[in-house]
Amino acid sequence: MSYLSKNYNTKETPQNEPIPGMNMVENSAGGYVFEVDDWKRLRRFLIMGCEGGTYYVGEHRLVQDNAQCVERCIKSDGIRTVNEVVDVSDKGLAAKNDPALFALAMCASLGDNETRKHALDCLPRVARIGTHLFHFAEYCNNMRGWGRGLREAVGKWYTEKDTDSLGYQLVKYRQRDGWSHRDLLRLAHPNPPSAVIDAMFNWVTQEQMPECGFADKGFKFIEAFEDLKANPTVKNAVAKIEELNMPREAIPTELLNDPKVWQAMLDRGMPLGALIRNLGVMSSHGLFELGEKQNIETVVGQITDRDKLQKARIHPYGILLALKTYDRGHGIRGGKSWMVCPDISDALDDAFYASFKYVEPSGKDTLLGIDVSGSMSWGCINGSCLLAPREAAACMAMATARVESSWSAMAFSNTFVRLNITKNMKLNTVINKTSNLPFSGTDCALPMLYALENQLFVDTFIVYTDNETWYGSIHPNQALQKYRKESGKDSKLIVVAFTSTKFTIADPNDAGMLDVVGFDASAPAMMSAFIKGEM
Repeated sequence: MSYLSKNYNTKETPQNEPIPGMNMVENSAGGYVFEVDDWKRLRRFLIMGCEGGTYYVGEHRLVQDNAQCVERCIKSDGIRTVNEVVDVSDKGLAAKNDPALFALAMCASLGDNETRKHALDCLPRVARIGTHLFHFAEYCNNMRGWGRGLREAVGKWYTEKDTDSLGYQLVKYRQRDGWSHRDLLRLAHPNPPSAVIDAMFNWVTQEQMPECGFADKGFKFIEAFEDLKANPTVKNAVAKIEELNMPREAIPTELLNDPKVWQAMLDRGMPLGALIRNLGVMSSHGLFELGEKQNIETVVGQITDRDKLQKARIHPYGILLALKTYDRGHGIRGGKSWMVCPDISDALDDAFYASFKYVEPSGKDTLLGIDVSGSMSWGCINGSCLLAPREAAACMAMATARVESSWSAMAFSNTFVRLNITKNMKLNTVINKTSNLPFSGTDCALPMLYALENQLFVDTFIVYTDNETWYGSIHPNQALQKYRKESGKDSKLIVVAFTSTKFTIADPNDAGMLDVVGFDASAPAMMSAFIKGEM
């Protein structure tokens, strides 16, 4: 298939002017780009959120803009909107679940009867843990009243769980956002389906324990939690962990300063997400020092298991943050420090790639263009400012570089910036190389112009950017057409967006261009399929 348009406007147009005859919009930097439709923007919001805003747009305005987009999607097709929310959340495609919960609350509040019902029916698939439920309750509380449908949906969240799962949720996730299980159970007032769940509800709402206990493991969690409050000793905590695998949140805070407690949790088998988040804390307690070979092997085996990572919905961005924090050797706000274990650091590096959906190599010549301009050096991704967008973009580019046999990478702002990276380079090294680059304005046409100037044969250009291009004398889509014409290749362009704005440099009318969301866990696989012509 030829992507070279015979009717394409070949006259070079500066990026601060729209291409004559094309439907373009002005981006926040003053350049002209294309506008993604509401459904693509919805997906950007669900996966990346908008905490911290962007270089050009404050968080409050970005939240408002995205909320208006969600509302338009609900009015256009409420059922599809709910399904999009469930798809992103249930598959673990986003690093944080908050945008999905916010959008689901909007569907449950602003949709028609069918949409509201569908949204509430899908609540357990999006609000999978107590913290999610508290977030959802707060969002709904600011959007609507507590009518019968919402109360029934919240009640079912509790009553449709088995006793083991319910007891675990009640003990581990006790309150958030000013909400507690007591608040929600009193609002929803569900009918308990069994005597043991009735006893659990009474414990939550009335702080009453029954005279005779129950054999269910879920109720044993509650009994153990109460016993630990009454008898907060290391010996008691270790015993409860060994017997019931009590979560960290159920252990009295003062006991978490003892390495025996952490060793017990590691031996019993911590949830994978909790294990990754607490590697630094466990290191500070000496669990991974020289001589602790068994502990190190346990951790390495857990965090590099692709099947376990996928099942636990461990997101690549979460691993990247954990890696950066762990390799620092101390907490973000000071406090605990630790000796970095090289084997664990290497395992986190491998886990980052394993946490993406499986990627088939395309076998095509690929040029990775990473935007390191001023706007990409500022802002947050998924609410964390540990990594600038351009650093995160470089790491995501490595997910493609790792599986491709023929690729090269460049960095750009308003000029070419050399980026010497290799496919086997550690992620923190890639981050450091990107962090130390100079930055200025944005010219997203440079990857294509660079390939032309250096006579590179490129099947696919992948540009990682915030789409705030404005500097160049030719638009990126024109530069791609120029490359196609002069090289004779039907080259493709994939644009990987790193902000939840409405902008893209990809021409929506060009079938050889694809717009994807940065740090979508399924993005590299989708990109490979597009390159191979499978979509």
